[in-house]
Amino acid sequence: MEAVQTIAPEWHSFSPRATHLVYAARSDAGRVRGSNEDSLEFDPETGLLVLADGMGGCNGGEVASAMALNIVLNEFRQYPLTLPLDDEVATGLSHASMRLCTAIAKANREIFQLSQIRSELIGMGTTLVAALFSGQRVTIVSIGDSRVYRMRQGHFEQLTVDHTVLQEQLDCGLITPEQARLSGSRGLITRALGVLPGVEVDVQEQPVLPGDVFLLCSDGLFDMMDDTEIQFEIEHADGDLDAAAEHLIDTANHKGGYDNISLILARAV
Repeated sequence: MEAVQTIAPEWHSFSPRATHLVYAARSDAGRVRGSNEDSLEFDPETGLLVLADGMGGCNGGEVASAMALNIVLNEFRQYPLTLPLDDEVATGLSHASMRLCTAIAKANREIFQLSQIRSELIGMGTTLVAALFSGQRVTIVSIGDSRVYRMRQGHFEQLTVDHTVLQEQLDCGLITPEQARLSGSRGLITRALGVLPGVEVDVQEQPVLPGDVFLLCSDGLFDMMDDTEIQFEIEHADGDLDAAAEHLIDTANHKGGYDNISLILARAV
């Protein structure tokens, strides 16, 4: 298995032991790009949210993000989560988390293999973030610079770490957060799905509390809006996730809309 690093709204009940969610999702091409290479989907049967931001010329990004989404979701649709939720494997991760990592590894292999046999798709890849709600916890995985945030009791925080040159510079103390915010190299990613035969996946498990709001988004959102602005739009919607999603897309476009903008909002109830 590839390396694993541990670290319109509707009501859905995924299973007798699952968290109930209200959710909303939006994707927009933005004001500059001619096409939308983002893909996103929410599967109420498995409690799985997936968002991917593709990259690569000649429609390669669109192909990669769509493949990632379809392969990961199909793995869960074909093989329901029937293992005990509290059982953990040798890695310290639950069976649900490991199954998600296995599905992502399969997507990585198939995207890479296709890029090797179709010359116009060489170098294609995609970021990916996913949230799998199982019982009273959520498994979060990330590859690239798409993000997962959580709003809990008025506290808004980024749960994932960007796999970018900029983040590495921040971690090494080479630049300050203010310099990073103004940097023109925000989009230089160091890890993506489908670019190499294997991929390293960041995976974490978090408890889910009633009222928690999770946001999955592509960089087209947070490159246009800082965290304070994103939090304001979510809170200002007063619990209406559909309105919050619309306001976030509109604001990101109003501030330039330089990239595709995609997001999924989910609230635990």
